[in-house]
Amino acid sequence: MADSYGAALHGPRTKLDADSIRTAYDRYAKSYDSWFGLISRPARRAAVAAVNAHPGTRVLEVGVGTGLALPLYVPEKRITGIDLSRAMLNQARERVAALGLTQVEALLEMDAQATDFAPESFDVAVAMFVASVVPDPRALLAELRRVVRPGGKILLLNHFAAESGPMWWAERALAPASRLLGWHPDIRMEHVMAPDELAGAKWRKMQPMGLFRLVELARA
Repeated sequence: MADSYGAALHGPRTKLDADSIRTAYDRYAKSYDSWFGLISRPARRAAVAAVNAHPGTRVLEVGVGTGLALPLYVPEKRITGIDLSRAMLNQARERVAALGLTQVEALLEMDAQATDFAPESFDVAVAMFVASVVPDPRALLAELRRVVRPGGKILLLNHFAAESGPMWWAERALAPASRLLGWHPDIRMEHVMAPDELAGAKWRKMQPMGLFRLVELARA
């Protein structure tokens, strides 16, 4: 497509900010589980299975939302979840209390691009459906690299825009509504990772219908 190269360099066409993101997800909090929770369930389970299989116990879940993934972690993991939406976090806290999830150590209101954690605080960081939400996806990845120890793992689960076809056109058409939606429909993997990072990443398509991709990066 004519502007594909420019899009890869400059990121999604419409910029998000913390206030628009917070507003959108505060609005979604009560209904999120019933629609997106169902669509994303198989991919979420695959992401948490990858976390559970990795050695080390200290796990950061970025964009924890309503806590849909929290019951899936094995008891040996120690989970810290962060989110920008207070309403979503309240839902997550209710879930933790109702299910007695002792593996969850903290649920904090925090900006994923600039956390308060010390360097190398975690063995694994997982960001599910967050790369298309933050204002600067590369800043998100840089922050995850900062807080994960050398030898640790970074997992990104997300929808990434198609390269061509009807879906490409639909994603481009929705892009101007990013602030209202609270996410970038037109985000691509190149918006998140530099070329060398992209070359070293492992990824696989997730159900349903390859809608999401699970990307694994080693923290060198």
